Amino acid sequence: MSAPTPRSARLLRSPAVLRDGQWWLASRAGAILATDPGFTGALDRFATAAAAADRAVAELRSRQGGSPVSEDGGWR
Repeated sequence: MSAPTPRSARLLRSPAVLRDGQWWLASRAGAILATDPGFTGALDRFATAAAAADRAVAELRSRQGGSPVSEDGGWR
């Protein structure tokens, strides 16, 4: 069984935040909901690819005896 999906997660070091299944662009000034299907689809694909890369790196590290978790404990 896979780990539960967090209710909110920032995509890498970007202003994009996935919150309850919706993409938001967040800054210190506030946040706006991303509604363009092309843009949100690209964010979904990028997040999926980043998660797959994280899993691949974790697998390689575990084979080499390294730490399977990134230093910040989540998405890069």
